[in-house]
Amino acid sequence: MTVLERNNVKLGGLPDGPPMVFVHGFGCDQSMWREVTPAFAATRRIVTYDLTGMGGSELAAYDPRRHADLQAHADELIEILDALSLGEVCLVGHSIGATIALLAANRAPDRVSRLVMVSPSPAFLEDAEAGYRGGFAREEIEGLVALLDENHLGWSMQMAPTIAGQPAEDPSAVELTQSFCRTNPQIMSHFGRVTFFADRRADFEKAARPALVLHCDKDALVPMAVADWMRDRMPGATVEVLDATGHCPHMTVPETVVAAMGAHLGPA
Repeated sequence: MTVLERNNVKLGGLPDGPPMVFVHGFGCDQSMWREVTPAFAATRRIVTYDLTGMGGSELAAYDPRRHADLQAHADELIEILDALSLGEVCLVGHSIGATIALLAANRAPDRVSRLVMVSPSPAFLEDAEAGYRGGFAREEIEGLVALLDENHLGWSMQMAPTIAGQPAEDPSAVELTQSFCRTNPQIMSHFGRVTFFADRRADFEKAARPALVLHCDKDALVPMAVADWMRDRMPGATVEVLDATGHCPHMTVPETVVAAMGAHLGPA
């Protein structure tokens, strides 16, 4: 199996254009970018893929020991860049996918030109001693993960509308619920723990490439204090606060995300 087969890599856009690689978030797949990628297809080469263990990727390639560290996903992203011989790449990531993109850029800065980070968080956990307000106490995260372990479908139906920031019947919440539900339960639980307990603040503070950070002003998962932290601590970061509700603006207000990206990236 090739790297491109392993991660269900899809190519589009302008074949010789500057490359953009899109990294989806937890419990999702590359289809979540479908309202954003067409805006850049005329001038840029578009690459989408599924994180190992998600979507149409090879599930057998998910190794709980190796993928207990987000760097494994970042290294696989670099393998995709290598397989396609891509350089000067703009990496676009959502949520934990944004963290994965950052880790890849830090490890291979010669391959990456810039980052676009949609609803990122260096850490969801509070750290009162350091004055970091991540949004969740440890017992809250433990409760979320325990519910995911016990009742995958129930967790999906309960949490998807909260994460989308929309009513349960809204198309974005329905799509997110369905995506969560069809993800392998064992992988979902494992990756959920990896995602929600990750603390990559030190990596964010060492960002090797400039980043556009898009933060929704009403995000149930990531408080405004985290956006302020990234503005103050990330080298070369531009933080733009969107007038939007939820954690998935690329699904709920894609035109706003496209406009912010276009203004930041400029002509191809």
